[in-house]
Formats: sequence, C-alpha cells, structure tokens
Amino acid sequence: MNNYSDFCGIKKQIKMDLQELINSDKVSIVDVRTPMEFTEGHVNGSINIPLNDVVERVEELRGMQPLVLCCASGGRSGQATDYLQVQGFEEVYNGGGWTNVNAQKL
Repeated sequence: MNNYSDFCGIKKQIKMDLQELINSDKVSIVDVRTPMEFTEGHVNGSINIPLNDVVERVEELRGMQPLVLCCASGGRSGQATDYLQVQGFEEVYNGGGWTNVNAQKL
C-alpha cells in the first residue's frame, strides 16, 4: 500500500466481498451470542451457536463452511473466527455485529 486511498480501496473490497458472502445461499450465518440475545433479534436465516459451544461443535461447523460469524459487536465472533482458523477452517469470516450483517442482507 502506497497511500491512504490504497488502504480505503482494500477496505471497500473486503466490505463488498463480505456483502456477497452474506447474501450467498452457500454461506451459513452463525450468531455466537447467547440464546437470550439471539431471541431479542437476529439475522433472518442465521443459526445460534453460542461462543461457549463452539469448541464442542467444531465438526458440525466444519461441515457448514463457508461461515460468516456475528455477535453483538464483533468481539465474540472475532474470537470464534480466530479459534476456527487455528482448527484449520479456511472459509470462516467475522461479519462483526449482527446488525451490520443484517444491514448487508438483501
């Protein structure tokens, strides 16, 4: 990257790619918030696998790739994304907060 505009271009491309993923029927959107948080609002079609359950459900998640993970703000989904990448997942993405993912859903 030579300058700020190069950086902004990369950031814009990542956002566009994430929006394409979110809207793909091949992608599973997984909300890692608690069940109570999930019932208060979630992305239509997403499934709830709380962060505390991710470790024991790794093989189930492996079969659901590609994955876009979300939570309230992106922190827990970031932790889950990092963990799954260490477990060898190649198609797992942190979508950030569920409201951000929901806003990109067409």
